[in-house]
Amino acid sequence: MLEKGRDDAFSEIYERYWERLFIYVYSRTSSSDVAFEITQDIFVSLWQRRGEVVFHTSLSGYLYTSVRYRIIRHINSCKLRENYFRDFLAFNQLSSDNSNEEEINLNQLNEAIEKSVRELPKKCQEIFRMSRYQNLSIKEISVKLNISHKTVENQLTIALKHLRKSLGEFMLTPLFFHLFF
Repeated sequence: MLEKGRDDAFSEIYERYWERLFIYVYSRTSSSDVAFEITQDIFVSLWQRRGEVVFHTSLSGYLYTSVRYRIIRHINSCKLRENYFRDFLAFNQLSSDNSNEEEINLNQLNEAIEKSVRELPKKCQEIFRMSRYQNLSIKEISVKLNISHKTVENQLTIALKHLRKSLGEFMLTPLFFHLFF
């Protein structure tokens, strides 16, 4: 019934599983905001993909597996942000004596990166920005842009090769390495 877009079928699924999934996510993240966001995302995704979703085991199994993957992705994203923040603090502490010079270097790096990105084809720019600035996965980008997973990978490879080539002088800076690798 769900694959045919029946609102009543979706409403029944939502009513039956929303609270259970919310509690499950909350018990693993200890954040009601995160639990709400992940739970809602699962149902939005289910509705948007209702025509193509295949339940290999059961609806319950599908929903809980989807939630587990979202929790893992959320945790990995948090760890990545923590690592960036920790590296930034370490970098900032090392350069505190000459902060004006470092700020100028950072601005130059940002300008050079943006100039280099603007040299890419429009679709490649879009994919790169979604990946690096919006932190979207390859799969999320391919779904949003309705293109293949392989196309996204190829475009990111092209973008990174271009950046490495055009930003050679900046490649030895720790900040560059953390931004793109």
